[in-house]
Amino acid sequence: MNERGITERDNVSVESVFPRLEALLPKVQKPIQYVGGELNAVVKNWEDTVVRWALMYPDAYEVGQPNQGVQILYEVLNELPDVLAERTYSVWPDLEKLMREHKVPQFTVDAHRPLGAFDLFGVSFSTELGYTNLLTALDLAGIPLEARDRDETHPVLVAGGHAAFNPEPIADFIDAAVLGDGEEAVLEITEIVRAWKLEGCPGGRDELLLRLARTESVYVPKFYDVDYLPDGRIQRVVPNRADVPFRVHKRTTMDLDAWPYPKKPLVPLAETVHERYAVEIFRGCTRGCRFCQAGMITRPVRERSITTIGEMVDNGLKESGFSEVGLLSLSSADHSEIAEVARGLADRYEGQNVGLSLPSTRVDAFNVELADELTRGGKRSGLTFAPEGGSERIRKLINKMVTEEDLIRTVVTAYKGGWRNVKLYFMCGLPTETDEDVMQIARLAKNVIQAGREATGTRDLKCTVSIGAFVPKPHTPFQWAPQADVETVNRRLKALKAAVVADKSIGRAVGVRYHDGEPSMVEGLLSRGDRRVGAVIRKVWEQGGRFDGWSEYFSYRLWMDSAAEVLPGFGLDVEWYTTRERGEAEVLPWDHLDSGLDKEWLWQDWQDAVNEVEVEDCRWTPCFDCGVCPTMDTQIQIGPTGKKMLPLIVKQVVG
Repeated sequence: MNERGITERDNVSVESVFPRLEALLPKVQKPIQYVGGELNAVVKNWEDTVVRWALMYPDAYEVGQPNQGVQILYEVLNELPDVLAERTYSVWPDLEKLMREHKVPQFTVDAHRPLGAFDLFGVSFSTELGYTNLLTALDLAGIPLEARDRDETHPVLVAGGHAAFNPEPIADFIDAAVLGDGEEAVLEITEIVRAWKLEGCPGGRDELLLRLARTESVYVPKFYDVDYLPDGRIQRVVPNRADVPFRVHKRTTMDLDAWPYPKKPLVPLAETVHERYAVEIFRGCTRGCRFCQAGMITRPVRERSITTIGEMVDNGLKESGFSEVGLLSLSSADHSEIAEVARGLADRYEGQNVGLSLPSTRVDAFNVELADELTRGGKRSGLTFAPEGGSERIRKLINKMVTEEDLIRTVVTAYKGGWRNVKLYFMCGLPTETDEDVMQIARLAKNVIQAGREATGTRDLKCTVSIGAFVPKPHTPFQWAPQADVETVNRRLKALKAAVVADKSIGRAVGVRYHDGEPSMVEGLLSRGDRRVGAVIRKVWEQGGRFDGWSEYFSYRLWMDSAAEVLPGFGLDVEWYTTRERGEAEVLPWDHLDSGLDKEWLWQDWQDAVNEVEVEDCRWTPCFDCGVCPTMDTQIQIGPTGKKMLPLIVKQVVG
């Protein structure tokens, strides 16, 4: 050990694997995704740093590269002079096969260093369907799949993202999990690892994990034991040592203006799902949609000021060269100054071929003025509205306070504003749903088209109905709800499509897109699973499971066969985790992980849902006592600020 914190871990080979990788690339599809070298990528000297992170979004480069969370953490960490952060993504099966044959380990795209050489391996899960890809990366890296088999020569695996709010199904595979916002969390973890290394790594890996657990905001599964009742339900989850907290709390980053990231967005070399400069205009949502885990776990609402948004967009476009700006949030049109933001950006970039988009737009927040500003640059990006439920009854149940009149008025506004194709998103399989609730979607789509034709005088209008199968999620009022079985979901979706096709009055104006219910059943198993589900994940992976979020690779039969082989050993089956309704007193696998939401409040909201009682947005009404603000010592941060966006300085062209 020397003064820079060099330990046995630092003696692991850190030579670039690119010379060996390069020989394989002509044999695979889309080789450019593995070469790195993007604009704004960072490569540091290994020897000049003390703490080294590898960050992963467990999917292909084209999906993972634009991920906002990973890009922010990458930049925050690399701003520290003695810290290094690089990125790694899932490799496609064609390259995986060649890497195994030629003994090329999982690598980072920045400097092509082997994953196993890093101190920390941070993985961001926005969906549970990335779990098998994590195991592939670990195995290719030569890192033991199970945390209990790792020692000081292996990276500490830290999971984050929305799926980390119930990390129990992957508890065997991860060393730690962070709930909530990552900006400050990664800095705290980095400081703990730096101090531990500089002290000579006292107590080894266990001591480091213990220091992380003592923060009360990093969950280390190995320090918690789970006891079960004879019927398979959880009896309790308790620490197995006295110096570990009983509950682990989520992190909440306040004052987003102090964290204006990404400042230098990564510009992809290969085609990706999003190619734009994205600025998160606010975080959190208090609309109270009962199905929405993202809205529940990211409370409270924290807005970025109009001036910071303007500065970020100006800088981000200069640093990237992108021609589209995405104003991101769970419901972007709810920003208290969204009209001023859109107008300010439209004024600034008029005539400069810069497009604005709101990827997430509420039906009741879209208006003519906003439509005009979004199209002033001459570009019309896709416009999606999410009524979620086909019938008024279901929309009350899920607390999506949108009437049919609201929806028609909003879509007609879009058609009159020049959009010709509007996408409507719904869910199938919601609690208490009937066949008729789903068939109402067809009637709604027909009414939207007819109203649009009358308002615009043209028949050249389209409405694409996209439907997803509902999956109950932890930390929501629906966490107790039974999930609809695959057969019911598939039957309703087929009947809906047949009804749309059979209606000659709308011809081809309405398109219906949906995924079968099979992937949702697997997602349901993983989202509300406990540690016993980990054995199913491993069995699926051992049998070749990869890229479960991709229809061409997903195998429902593989998941069901693996579950049928593993779960009976615990006296359980897939239905026990998915289609079974939970009772109020049941200990849920994530109850020891504190999202700030009071469990009694969630239960009462579940009862309100069944009784079709709607709840207002607490941004504009008195507090409903969900528990987040007092528990997390936070508060809602919203405008309006009354400030103007920084003006654009027009350069004079001298003739």
